[in-house]
Amino acid sequence: MSLQDTILQVVTQTHEAGREAANLSMTLKEKILVEMALKLRDSRPYLQEENNKDLEAARAKGLSKAMLDRLTLSDKVIEQTAAGLEEIAAFPDPVGEIVRMWTRPNGMRVGRMRIPLGVIGIIYESRPNVTADAAALCLKAGNAVILRGGSEAFTSSKAIVGLFKDVLKENHVNEQIVNLLPTTDREAILYMLKLEELIDLIIPRGGEELIRFVAENSRIPVIKHYKGVCHLYVDAVADLDMAVKLTFNSKVQRPGVCNALETLLVHKAVADRFIPLVAEKLTEAGVELRGCERSRGLVPSMAPASEDDWYAEYLDLILAVKVVDDIDEAIGHIAKYGSLHTETIVTKDYAASQKFLKEVNSSSVIVNASTRMSDGYVFGLGAEVGISTTKIHSYGPMGVEDLTTTKFIVLGDGQVRE
Repeated sequence: MSLQDTILQVVTQTHEAGREAANLSMTLKEKILVEMALKLRDSRPYLQEENNKDLEAARAKGLSKAMLDRLTLSDKVIEQTAAGLEEIAAFPDPVGEIVRMWTRPNGMRVGRMRIPLGVIGIIYESRPNVTADAAALCLKAGNAVILRGGSEAFTSSKAIVGLFKDVLKENHVNEQIVNLLPTTDREAILYMLKLEELIDLIIPRGGEELIRFVAENSRIPVIKHYKGVCHLYVDAVADLDMAVKLTFNSKVQRPGVCNALETLLVHKAVADRFIPLVAEKLTEAGVELRGCERSRGLVPSMAPASEDDWYAEYLDLILAVKVVDDIDEAIGHIAKYGSLHTETIVTKDYAASQKFLKEVNSSSVIVNASTRMSDGYVFGLGAEVGISTTKIHSYGPMGVEDLTTTKFIVLGDGQVRE
């Protein structure tokens, strides 16, 4: 069988299973997800054994420490993934929910009802736990899903999908509701992106190169999960101890993820106190600092920042630092160089916090908390299929409701058009 025939077979099987996915009862979906969470915990040794195969290959290729971190199915990651599935299971079922209902002058009632999107193709890199999260969210929302994980995580993803299929079969549900493309060949993605009659939506999640590749080649609607050039702005009346803590957590806790801090903006009124303070702590943690001229005047050991640094998603222990004259300059910098992902302001000034919330149009805007808090699990969504930086049809961390759309329903008692 040719590569195209193989992909067409998988996509067709998923498409045909989509109707069954849409009609699964709330009780059955909850049962499947709870049992999948248990299966993940019980299969931890097996999952980590398969994951180690990916890790060994990744080390041989010289992948960075940050990328290896994203690839690792640690005890903590497996437990968090299982807990996320249980949280998704407990959510109200969005399918069939009446979002709004109103009555027209002729007595006819009009409303909107949530329905599944259909078949969703999710293309992602590195993180194998995304396999479980994405499959669970799609199932809860009544969708069938085709997963195409990164080649570096293929063995791990295959193991997780295998467990998911086992749980579906044990519950007498069509296992084709959840499928993984059986190849790492990039040509498979190109062919998949042409099957607009069988797939309803594509969600790419990964680096800028992957997103652009998918967006440029897809005939299917795409929700982009672009890069995370996240900013933290320290205002003139910030709690500087809090600002140090939030900057450190945002940059250092997991530098290889999309909600990690990439650019630090500091009001000139506190720069001389704050920048040397935070620079010392960040440097001790191995962070390379790249600053503007004013920042370097306060910490001469900083490397000079170039124009490219303000656009950069480092995904590493590197941080760009800039002194700004006021909040307006900070907001203008974010508007020019940001990627619509996540921005934080640290301030004790209510008016400044409200201005930042109103005028910064990224998908998550935060007051006095780490950029790392921008996450579906942290926001209470159980998990996320990704963080959309596309304003249509969803924006920010995408949970269960974001994987549905609405249709009009009409309740009449004989009305006709005059």
